[in-house]
Amino acid sequence: MKHFAFKRGGIHPHDFKISAGKSIVKFNIPRTVRILMSQHLGAPAKALVKEGDTVEEGQLIAETTGFISANIHASVPGKVSAVGKMDTPTARGVEYIEIETGGNVKNWYAEKKDYSKLSNEELITMVKGAGIVGMGGATFPAHVKLSPPKDKKITTFILNGAECEPYLTIDHQMMLEKTDELLEGVNIIMKILGAEKTYIGIEENKPDAIAAFEDKIGENDPIEVDPLRTRYPQGGEKQLIEAITGLQVPSGGLPSDIGVVVFNVSTVYAIYEAIVYGKPLIERGLTYSGDGVENCGNFKVRIGTPIKNILDEYGLPDEYASIILGGPMMGHEISDTLLPVTKGTSGIVVLSKKHSYEVKDMPCIRCSRCYMVCPMGLEPSLLAKLSDNMKWEEAGARGLMDCMECGSCAYVCPSTIPLVGLMRFGKGLWRRKTAKK
Repeated sequence: MKHFAFKRGGIHPHDFKISAGKSIVKFNIPRTVRILMSQHLGAPAKALVKEGDTVEEGQLIAETTGFISANIHASVPGKVSAVGKMDTPTARGVEYIEIETGGNVKNWYAEKKDYSKLSNEELITMVKGAGIVGMGGATFPAHVKLSPPKDKKITTFILNGAECEPYLTIDHQMMLEKTDELLEGVNIIMKILGAEKTYIGIEENKPDAIAAFEDKIGENDPIEVDPLRTRYPQGGEKQLIEAITGLQVPSGGLPSDIGVVVFNVSTVYAIYEAIVYGKPLIERGLTYSGDGVENCGNFKVRIGTPIKNILDEYGLPDEYASIILGGPMMGHEISDTLLPVTKGTSGIVVLSKKHSYEVKDMPCIRCSRCYMVCPMGLEPSLLAKLSDNMKWEEAGARGLMDCMECGSCAYVCPSTIPLVGLMRFGKGLWRRKTAKK
C-alpha cells in the first residue's frame, strides 16, 4: 500500500495519543456560557441581543459583518446576563455575550431534513446561517471556502483526517463513531463544489479509522482513502494537498487556485449536522489530555463553556507547567481558565515541565535546523530576526506571510528561540501595515 507524504521539512514528535480509543462523552451543560463575538477568521460578528434578553438554544445572537465573518448562536437557552469585553490569547478587548442557562434544551436529531432538491446556493446559505468555520484551528468561515470565484473550477475535495498534533484524538474518534455521517457530509460538499473526486487523508497511525472508511466505500465511488505517513505537520492544508495530489499551492495563494478545497473532520461533521438537521454550530468535540491527566478523553462541549468547568470535572494534575488551548505545537498557552471554549478549540492540553517549551534567550548558533524542518521552505531564524527588528517589509518579501506557524522550527531550535512567536508578531504588524495602505 502506498503511503503519501509531503516532500520537504517536517518533524517526528512523540504523538502522546493517550486518549485514543476513548468514546466521545457529552459534557454537562454549564450554568453560564460566555460566547465570543470573534471566534473566527475575519470581521467580528455584530451582537443582536442585549442584557436581559431571553434566548433559545440555537438562536442567532450575532450576525456576520462582512463576507469573511461568521454567525454566532446561543449554545444554551437562558437569559443574557452580560455583554462585555475580555482579552483572549490572540486579541484584546474581544466582545462577548454571557448567558445564564435556563429553559428547554432542544432535540436537534428528532427529524432529518430532505435536502436533495435544494440548490447549491441554498445549501451554502444553510452553512453560512449555521455559523460554521474551520474547526481544526484556522476558523476560516466555511461558506467562503464553499463559494470559490466562478473562474476557479474545483475538481478535488480533501477530507483532512490526519490529526497530526500530539495529544489530540477527537477527529480520530469521530471518524470511528461517525463514519456514515462524515461520508454523507462529504457527498453534500462534493455536490456544492461540483467536485469530481474526494480523497480522505488519514495518518498511518490510525489504521482503525482507515479501515472504517474503506469498509464503507464501494469500488466505483468517487471517494478514495489515502494513508499518510506519520509526520508533522502532515495535517497542514498545503502539505496535505501536496502529499495526496502532488500539487503545490502558490505562495500567497489559496487551494482553490489549483482546484482543491480542504476541510477537517470536525468541520465536515458540523456541515452534515447543519444540512441534515438544521443545527447551528453551538457545540464541538475536543480532547482533554496531557501529562498526569487521569480522566483524559474526548468530549462534546457547548461553545462558551468555561475551560475551568472541564478542568474541575475531569481533574487537573497537582503540578503542571502550562495549559494549552489546541495542540502543543500550534496552540496557545493560557493563564486564565475562565476563558471559554470557542469554535476553534480542538483540545485542552496540560503539559508538565519536562514537555514544556522553556525560552532560555540564547543566541542563534546558525545551525540551520529550522531551515531544514520548515515545511514551507522558509528561513525561520532570519524571518524571526527581521520581525524582532521591525523590518517587516523585508520579512514580507522573504515569505513571512507563508509561515503556517506550525512550530517545527521552534521545536528543533537548540537555543530555544521563540521563533513562532516572533514571526506571529511580525505577521500581525505586517497585516496592519498593509491594511492601512
